[in-house]
Amino acid sequence: MLIYSVRLLAEDAGPSVHIAPAELFSVHGVGITNSMVFGWLCSLLIIVVLAIVARRMTIRAKGGITQFIEAGTEFILGMLENSLHSRKRAIKYAPYFAPIFFFILLSNLLGLLPGVGEAFTYHGSPVFRPFTADLNGTLATATISLGMVQYFAIRESGPLKHLRHYFGGSLKNPLTYLAGFYEIFGEFIRLFSLGLRLFLNVAIGEIIISVFAYLGKFAAPVTALPFVILEIGVAILQSYIFVMLSVTYLSLAIKHGEDEDEEDTVALSQHSKQTSMSAPHKG
Repeated sequence: MLIYSVRLLAEDAGPSVHIAPAELFSVHGVGITNSMVFGWLCSLLIIVVLAIVARRMTIRAKGGITQFIEAGTEFILGMLENSLHSRKRAIKYAPYFAPIFFFILLSNLLGLLPGVGEAFTYHGSPVFRPFTADLNGTLATATISLGMVQYFAIRESGPLKHLRHYFGGSLKNPLTYLAGFYEIFGEFIRLFSLGLRLFLNVAIGEIIISVFAYLGKFAAPVTALPFVILEIGVAILQSYIFVMLSVTYLSLAIKHGEDEDEEDTVALSQHSKQTSMSAPHKG
């Protein structure tokens, strides 16, 4: 992004910002875009870093990247514990949500580095594009995240109870089915909301940096720097919001199953009391 700002000095047409990903090549008819390549590189980097950190983990705290990974993991663990009200469940689900947090964070931050964007092109298309600046990428990430939420909720309460919580009330009432389908439709709204929120924040930030770099001309690094710093904060915040909302959805889905179990237990207990009171006592 910053290298691209230098190239803009000799241009008068204004900054060129690509919103849609560009196809670099195809494999057996499947198009491979620049955002997909960037996402694979981020995934590979995360795997390598986490493997190195896992080998360096000791009881004593260490500095550097190890301390950063430990702090991020503990942060996600605390978020899960606060939402699920269970340390055991937090430890159980942290391995699934922590990688999503680090992947989004890394993709957002690396997207601000020189070389990402219009700096390097291949057949007129940028070679690298942030994965989170591609709507397809953010929707895919949201689908995986909410897919995990649904799977964990079904595993916690069972498929029938999980499906039943969408249709609260008497099944003889037609409004129950209408409300149930509305609740199911709301799950898809959550998916698109997660994907769009992340995409728009990253893409708009990219556009703002490009515009102010162009307006700055020879002072482009100076005019764009405040917005780069702002986008670093946005990158961290959006990573947190994405995972926080996913964990909240998981908490709500699990809570529905627990509430129904409590209602069944209370109803069974009341029925037992009524039976014992109405039973004749033998003298």
